[in-house]
Amino acid sequence: MEFSAQQIAGILNGQIVGNPNVKVNGLSKIEEGKAGTLSFLANPKYEDYIYTTQASIVIVNNTFTPQKPISENCTLIKVEEAYSCFAKLLQFYDQATAKQPLIEERAYVSPSARIGKDVYIGAFAYISDQAEIGDGVHIYPNTFIGDNAKIGSGSKIYANVSVYRDCQVGAHCTIHSGAVIGADGFGFVPNSENNYQKVPQIGNVILEDHVEIGANTCIDRATLGSTIIKKGVKIDNLVQIGHNVVIGENTVMAAQGGIAGSAKLGKNMMVGGQVGIVGHISLANGTMIGAQAGVPKTIKEEGTTILGSPAYDAEEYKKSYMGFRRLPQILDRLREVESELKKLKENQKLNG
Repeated sequence: MEFSAQQIAGILNGQIVGNPNVKVNGLSKIEEGKAGTLSFLANPKYEDYIYTTQASIVIVNNTFTPQKPISENCTLIKVEEAYSCFAKLLQFYDQATAKQPLIEERAYVSPSARIGKDVYIGAFAYISDQAEIGDGVHIYPNTFIGDNAKIGSGSKIYANVSVYRDCQVGAHCTIHSGAVIGADGFGFVPNSENNYQKVPQIGNVILEDHVEIGANTCIDRATLGSTIIKKGVKIDNLVQIGHNVVIGENTVMAAQGGIAGSAKLGKNMMVGGQVGIVGHISLANGTMIGAQAGVPKTIKEEGTTILGSPAYDAEEYKKSYMGFRRLPQILDRLREVESELKKLKENQKLNG
């Protein structure tokens, strides 16, 4: 697809500096810009690249003032916030290149399933009995939608996703390849024969609207009731979420983390990569958790930042870490003091 600077400026309500008729048909990073591509400059650290980039159009902030000459082949579009405007263009491009409504011949759709308007269902997808697929949903090949599952309007379910029975996906959600929504929670009890007996998991998973789930993430169904991922939550790849967990609105969680069963996370939290959260605790709204932290207990104060494993207050952790870094020197000094003390004691005995 090809767009002119004038068309792009119209979409972004931006101001053109340069040739309004120049056209682009691709995107590039500013340091790798090529003729015919669109790029952006938001971070001042990358400003030097704008003077050498070959990109035909660059989106910049209104406040940007060139300190050196810019190539006459480079047209600027000034906007209020370059990064968010570039993201808006990416979204526009994504929508423009989306699959057209179609149920491919090799897809299976149960006669009792309810399918909305303008839906795409790819080959070898399986839509089970009583499933509900909303308007404008995209379900890519090899995806499984279980009995009584519901997919809200405008959602995208990429290839090889499994949405188990009775689970609900809200409107405008995105679930990336390999994710599993509604696998059994990890529920077992020891029995008289010294074996583990499975506890049936009869609840479900509810994803509210505008949730995004990364590739190969698993969200377990509740033992009873629901595991709930609330509106606007964004979860990265390779995350494990246990049964009966609740994650509050607009919380984000980076890759390779795990949340044990029945933990309750507040809204507007930020959870770093490889974080582990134990079960049956509550974390207050706005909690910030640094990468690789292990969270063992409830946090009641909103806006708390924690680091470490076990995790505790970030400022205290930093002070402790400074001591830890100096530990070899401290140990060397301690050995010197012990040696000197030993000599003093020996001298006292000789002079005693």
